[in-house]
Amino acid sequence: MSGGLIVTLDAAAIARLGNQIAAAGAQARPALARAINHTGDKAKTQMTRALVPQTGLKRRTIVKALRVDKAGKGGLTYTIRSKGGNIRLKHFGARETSTGVSAAPWSKRSIYPSTFMKAGWWPKRVVKPNWNGQVFERVGSRTNSGMDRFEVKRSGLYIPDEMVQGASRTAFEAAVERDLPDRLAHELGRVLGG
Repeated sequence: MSGGLIVTLDAAAIARLGNQIAAAGAQARPALARAINHTGDKAKTQMTRALVPQTGLKRRTIVKALRVDKAGKGGLTYTIRSKGGNIRLKHFGARETSTGVSAAPWSKRSIYPSTFMKAGWWPKRVVKPNWNGQVFERVGSRTNSGMDRFEVKRSGLYIPDEMVQGASRTAFEAAVERDLPDRLAHELGRVLGG
């Protein structure tokens, strides 16, 4: 899956600044790209801040998942992209309880019954270093050696879907709407010496 948010210039914004753009001539395009990139970076920061409580993920996980294509010679578009699938429960503060693993996707803690993070019998459970804190669920079959077969449990949360809805989308659009017109005027003013 992939999702994205884009900052572009609309005709109304260009019409308001038409005289300044015409006066700037060839220097207008780099000035517009600087304004879009500056505003896009601010909007990305606001969106990242909103995604943390919206998803329940740590900030560094979200920052690693987001990719940016900035405005420049290729066009006057700033794009935030994200790829990602169903995120594993280990990223949501998972901890094992006697009834299952407790984790907090979407910042709402809940217990996933019949899941586990450790090996052995209660109360002497042991951490397996090669399991890396993953949350597992029994599949119901057995391996050739007679052991239970299990698989990694996932949360059902997708970062590309979350970034284009709810508080993160609102924060992104509000930052662009609030900052882009002033930044365009500022960058064109710098080019024109005003």
